[in-house]
Amino acid sequence: MTEMSVLVIDDEPLARRRILRLLAKYPWVGRVDEAANVAQAVAIVAARPPDIMLLDIQMPGGDGFDILAAVAEAPPAVVFVTAFDHHALRAFENNAVDYVTKPIEPGRFHLAIERARAAAGARLQSDRIAELQETLHALKQALGRENRKNGEFWVRTHGEYLRIPADDIIRFQADRDYVRLHIADGDYLYQESLASLERRLDPARFLRIHRSTIVQRSAIERIKQMPFASLVAVLTDGSEVRVGRTYTAAIRSALSA
Repeated sequence: MTEMSVLVIDDEPLARRRILRLLAKYPWVGRVDEAANVAQAVAIVAARPPDIMLLDIQMPGGDGFDILAAVAEAPPAVVFVTAFDHHALRAFENNAVDYVTKPIEPGRFHLAIERARAAAGARLQSDRIAELQETLHALKQALGRENRKNGEFWVRTHGEYLRIPADDIIRFQADRDYVRLHIADGDYLYQESLASLERRLDPARFLRIHRSTIVQRSAIERIKQMPFASLVAVLTDGSEVRVGRTYTAAIRSALSA
């Protein structure tokens, strides 16, 4: 069970104690802070952001909406608990989860606090997804740097990342804005353009033979002469790749060397 922190904001000590007694019945409620005015509430939110905020309207130093404005960048799940019922519309316009009027009826409070728990849980889940996406982005960048250093490629397949050593790659084939890596037992899509890939591949190991194809030099078994002086490279996996006309002279020179 995930514990959630709650901040109770009310200038009346008796009202705060009443809410604290109600919160004590919920095992998922963890840390509970109290504030009696706007300044205290803003200071607590800055130091220990709560998951849920139970908020009165009128209090010294301003009102509950001033506190909402102060936490607008990262708002918790907010439930107004107040004796004034005419602020409800404004509260919901400010994305309050619920609006409970005093005197507090336990059943009504239970409904409100569970709504707040659900809203806070959804926000925490969203934050975790965002953090995971940031982590994956950083991982991809790190893997890209490792590719350059170690001559290996990390590809995503079936929900996981697979390492493919450069020595295992028979050819790279352009696939729109991506590159398809062909190895002996299959092929994988890699998120990089062929032009970008060519700039960082070792030319002593890899050879561009067509505008859409780069091959491993050691994977070339033979070159076939075709009609009209065209060439076809036969690779170790049995595939045959046409040599582009603009690459023919360079291929002849590279292979003869």
